[in-house]
Amino acid sequence: MKIIIYCYGKPNETYISEGVQLFTKRIQYYYPIEWQILATPKNANTLSIQDYKRKESESILPKIEKDDYIICLDENGKMLSSPGLGKLLIKATNQSPKRLLFVIGGAYGIDTLVLQKANFVWSLSELVFPHQLVRLLLAEQIYRACSINNNEKYHH
Repeated sequence: MKIIIYCYGKPNETYISEGVQLFTKRIQYYYPIEWQILATPKNANTLSIQDYKRKESESILPKIEKDDYIICLDENGKMLSSPGLGKLLIKATNQSPKRLLFVIGGAYGIDTLVLQKANFVWSLSELVFPHQLVRLLLAEQIYRACSINNNEKYHH
């Protein structure tokens, strides 16, 4: 199973990039992983929130394959503990998808067309984080879940 993380916006700032690269390298011990940073919609400042979200969904929906296991990060999702994320990774793996997709929405969240395809909708916190920080948090939590699932010491 390959992990692909789709996110919108600009490339990572240096302080984020270093952390994302560190945890991505660690995750590769368990799963192949790829980051895809998608461009925000053109003329974003002239679009309504719904049109903005719809434009984002139009860029990601063609990338989703029939048998993908999809986890969307959304403020209205279910919160998980780190061991809970580990269990979710095991559940996804047991379904034998070729790809596990994580989708980090843009500034206004994820369009319902994408959310409807999700196997799980996950909220990191009740707090609001900058998108680039979410990338780092996600990378670290995926690595932590992998280490938990393999009974390694990182979690403690």
